Amino acid sequence: MLTLHVAENSPETAVLIDGSTVVAVGPYENLSAAAEQARVRRWPGILLPGLLNPYAPELLESTYHPDPREADVLGTEPITGERAAEIFRKNPAALGASARRGVQRMLAHGTVAVAGEFRSRVVADVVRRAGLAVGQRPPRLPGPPALSPRPLILLPPLASSGAARFAVFDVASREDLVVRGASTCVATVIEGRLVYRSR
Repeated sequence: MLTLHVAENSPETAVLIDGSTVVAVGPYENLSAAAEQARVRRWPGILLPGLLNPYAPELLESTYHPDPREADVLGTEPITGERAAEIFRKNPAALGASARRGVQRMLAHGTVAVAGEFRSRVVADVVRRAGLAVGQRPPRLPGPPALSPRPLILLPPLASSGAARFAVFDVASREDLVVRGASTCVATVIEGRLVYRSR
């Protein structure tokens, strides 16, 4: 089924998709006229190809993402360092569930691709099942690992016949995104599926 995604601050880069594939990228007026039968999804902000997070091993293998049911004891924020290592030592099975929650956090920050070498097959499987692309890790990482790393790494522009993988951020411009960060994400699409939506 054809779906047309358009963001109010970037109508010149609307995206028409068919299933998991990009059919066309261009001005909303042109695409809507060419595909009148398409379902339209309107978003605030700007639509971009999505982000690559180069800190996947640090965020998914060395960070514990608490289950909401653990909030009273562990809080809700990611746990790092020796405290995370101790949790995984006491309960090795916690790694997979934590990684799944970590991936959801990454999707909520517009991440559609990751980089870094995984030591855990369990975590690698979580990433694969989520549909996240795996890219090349930059030779230098400014650090520290974060869900909204600095600088943000945008993927190449979307193109016809390419994978329907992108994100929408509720910001006025790319410059605004750099200032406010990836937590402004309102929607993430992977393989044509809406895998995260904030509203």
